[in-house]
Amino acid sequence: MNIKAILLVVLMSSLILFGISFAFLSWSKSRLKHNAQMHFHGKSLFKNISLMERWNHFLQKSYMIMSKIPGLSAYIQRVRKRISGVHAYDEFRLRRETTKITLVILGILASSALILFMLNPSVSFLLLVLLTAVIINSLLIDMYVNRMEKKLLMQMIDLFSEVRHRYQQHEMVDEAIYEAAESAGYEASVHTRKIYEALNAKDPSEELEKFYETAPNRFLKAFAGISFMIMEFGDKVKEQGSIYLQGLSGLTKEIHLEILRREKLDYLLKGLNVIALAPVFFTKPIERWARSSFPAMDEFYTSKLGYITKIVIFIVIILSFVLLQRLQQDNETTYRWSDKKKTWEQFLSSFSVIRLTASFMAPKPATPAYAQIIRLLKESSTHLRYEWFYIRRIMLFILSFAVTLTIMMVLHQTAKSHILHAPVGGNTFFGQVSSDQRDAGHQLSDQDLRVMKEVGMSSSASYDEIASRINGRQNINSSKDTLVNSTNRILSKLKAYNQEYLKWWEILTAFLIGWAGYQFPLWLLYFQRKIRYMDMRHEVYQFQTVISMLREMERISVEEILEWMNRFAIIFKVPIQRCVLHHDHGAEMALTQLKEEVRLIEFQRIVDKLLLCVEKIPIAQAFDDLENEMSFYFEQRKQEYEKIIDTKAGLGKMFGFAPMYALIFMYLVVPLIVISFMQMNVYYEQIQKI
Repeated sequence: MNIKAILLVVLMSSLILFGISFAFLSWSKSRLKHNAQMHFHGKSLFKNISLMERWNHFLQKSYMIMSKIPGLSAYIQRVRKRISGVHAYDEFRLRRETTKITLVILGILASSALILFMLNPSVSFLLLVLLTAVIINSLLIDMYVNRMEKKLLMQMIDLFSEVRHRYQQHEMVDEAIYEAAESAGYEASVHTRKIYEALNAKDPSEELEKFYETAPNRFLKAFAGISFMIMEFGDKVKEQGSIYLQGLSGLTKEIHLEILRREKLDYLLKGLNVIALAPVFFTKPIERWARSSFPAMDEFYTSKLGYITKIVIFIVIILSFVLLQRLQQDNETTYRWSDKKKTWEQFLSSFSVIRLTASFMAPKPATPAYAQIIRLLKESSTHLRYEWFYIRRIMLFILSFAVTLTIMMVLHQTAKSHILHAPVGGNTFFGQVSSDQRDAGHQLSDQDLRVMKEVGMSSSASYDEIASRINGRQNINSSKDTLVNSTNRILSKLKAYNQEYLKWWEILTAFLIGWAGYQFPLWLLYFQRKIRYMDMRHEVYQFQTVISMLREMERISVEEILEWMNRFAIIFKVPIQRCVLHHDHGAEMALTQLKEEVRLIEFQRIVDKLLLCVEKIPIAQAFDDLENEMSFYFEQRKQEYEKIIDTKAGLGKMFGFAPMYALIFMYLVVPLIVISFMQMNVYYEQIQKI
């Protein structure tokens, strides 16, 4: 263990001891304060404090302390924002859960990093472990959030059942919601009480709009909107039963479908994240075993090709893990229209040079390419403006090109250092190299380096010149074969050393990788638009649920339906708002513009029926087949869910096992086979000389 490794171990141990000491001193101080208060007020006020209450007090106090520490406060805020959907209205519980998750994650990561670093004290391995810790951090947070979201969905099933029962008793929506919240689970009851407060506020519409912005899933939004609609227009009993109860039944079916989808997906993708990350910790053990068992493998692991292989394996591991997380994500709040904080693209756009470069690279307005990019930005629901999008593409091109070029230059320098200082290997293929053989290899390497420096590291040095210098440095006359081998070895080293420079095809490779970085934001937008298609279908199904209830109301108009759709909209928020604003200037023109702006077929069918309702037929008649369409779409979505789950399961297995296959074959099997053939050629040449 070198001095750097020892210092890093001492530093990490000191940080852990400092944390333990700080926690102990804080506990001692709280105990002294508690004893003083007991002495002043008497024991009756403090004798019933339980261990759980002390733990909660510690978490609340830790939250306040960590929020003041630079760096850690930003991490706390990120964790808080991630879990705020479920615990949106309970500040104390939100702080407690945030602190608990932060302490658990940081404790696991710090202890794991320390143990792994002690097993393999290497700075490069420590950086790799820290990078892996960043990835595992997001995995642990996602696991917690998914567990809480699933728990909330399970509680909502019981909640809707209780609301149905209470509504049948009282036939009053707000009373049914209030009584159902009393017996619901904690997470569901918090959101249900918020809905009750919004429904009984002075301005229910405004309060519901605030609730829609913080609702953790679409089912609670639909439940709040349906309840408000019934309170405003009244319920209506049809042949199939109450409209309100039908809405609750539809939401319950949706929740059942969502829970089954999540459980099946979790079962099929369980454990693949760990399998994808496991090769990170096995690269060094495999390398040590291969070097100890096959000394010839030293040449591969210390060569430029070995470093490139290791970089490729790490890239495969990171990409596989990120793609696995994308497959497992169920984030319904991604497409919220809210004010975004200033991005780095916006900051760079303030520089005139970068802004002019972006405008030069971007397609000009009134061209087909410009219209295609604008439509793609809208359909993918990104917050980026057109100019910022091209600034991002240019910056990624520069970054990818520079990083690739830097890696190639570093690899060339590493290869030169390996040529100059690597010990000369023998003919041993199996077993371990003895210390005498290792010392002899170092001596030959030092002798070769001295001779190479004497000839000026020139590849044009002649055979006779190098042979004479070798003879002049040897005290005794060596055999002819040894002289020939040494001379040929130095000549090959000089040739290889002078070949280590930046070549034209490497610059072209860096340019191609830069081009891939330039195209990556565009590919990501296409990917986001494809994933967003399912969320658009969910929103259209909510519109159909709302319209199926509104069409039975008397004196309902197209404008009022559009306003209700606007309340529920997330993805279609902007085009529907524009349609509502232009409705007074011409209903048909506004609806036609809305249909042209949104290309989803299911949404366009709703707009077509609204166009018929403007002056030609009543709303109830235009949507008379809505129940059949909704049942068809529900069955269609069930089939699509099954196909998506099967596709995700196949992709998950491929992404999960790809790093392991890459590690075994690229880092062990294939190099071992290649070096075996090379060693066989050496043995064959030696046999021919006998």
